[in-house]
Amino acid sequence: MTRGFHFAAGPAMLPESLLKEAQKDILNWQQTGMSILEIGHRTAHFRDLLSQAETNLRSLINIPSNYHVLFLAGSARMLFSMIPMNFLAKGETADYLVTGIWSLMALEEARKLKQGRCVVSGENSGFTTVPPQSSWKCNPEAAYFYYTPNETVNGIYYPKPVISDQIPLVADMTSCLLAEPICVEDYDLIFAGAQKNIANAGLTLVIIRDEFVKTIQHTNLPTMFDFRTHIEHHSLYATPPTFNCYLAAKMFDWIRQQGGVDALYAINQQKAAALYQCIDESSFYTCSIEKPYRSLFNVCFKVPDASLETLFVEEAKKRKLYALQGHRVVGGLRASLYNAMPMKGVLSLIDFMQDFEQRTRLQATRLR
Repeated sequence: MTRGFHFAAGPAMLPESLLKEAQKDILNWQQTGMSILEIGHRTAHFRDLLSQAETNLRSLINIPSNYHVLFLAGSARMLFSMIPMNFLAKGETADYLVTGIWSLMALEEARKLKQGRCVVSGENSGFTTVPPQSSWKCNPEAAYFYYTPNETVNGIYYPKPVISDQIPLVADMTSCLLAEPICVEDYDLIFAGAQKNIANAGLTLVIIRDEFVKTIQHTNLPTMFDFRTHIEHHSLYATPPTFNCYLAAKMFDWIRQQGGVDALYAINQQKAAALYQCIDESSFYTCSIEKPYRSLFNVCFKVPDASLETLFVEEAKKRKLYALQGHRVVGGLRASLYNAMPMKGVLSLIDFMQDFEQRTRLQATRLR
């Protein structure tokens, strides 16, 4: 069987070599006579796996010793409520930069529980740009500043904002962690759902500064929603998603074998540049995101008539190019170019796009 290229925003494409290793380990992991799906989370085997996974992650992005690394069960969306529950005391507020659907949802969740403030929103532009920082209304007393560097639904990217060093910075890096270089020390809390660049869906990584943890004032938080619980028990307070942790450990090894995050970032830049060039040089495809804010990892684009979208997606499948439909909220088309997507996949997509454009134009000419 020949595998195709999977352009979904998540769960996303995984390296074929990892899938083959997992296929073997699902039957008999490390000659234990048990499947990786059966290994107990409190066994020495699994503890060693989790410890090595953390060590490798720390090495990949230089995580300092005063940061905790957590492997939590559940989706990244869980953190939308968990963060304000932990870090907002009575009377405190947090600032939220709203650049797309996911940061908007995080703000809405914070407002259900505590006092989340919108610093500025790009919603009026349809999330095609980010308002200039001169228009932001920041609170110098905010308990933290929250933002989403890469918005997968809208295909928009914003680099680390320039804010006061006195305000803790929180980032949802679900779709960009390990796909671009970062300085972990610039952040107080980073979290990322695994289903883009790390593993299969169901695991969320958290990287959190110890000094930030010590600002939590609450004494009666629900146990599973208290960051201190998971830190104290080294992610083993409850049964973690063991297979996801196994696959994450494999992925960290794979990233190292590719040359590390910097090497993958260089390739990611090339992939995105090639696809955006195809779109920009065409009068058939359009991308509404302003160029300075275009995502490297989620390229959103449209065809002249929305009625052509279904045909585009179905014909792409025949070329083994899968999951190119846009998010249900915004429609259009979308190609997600995470670490596991090779340049060959992007070039195959470009070839198809150019062919689809030519055939569609030719058919339109004949119908005149």
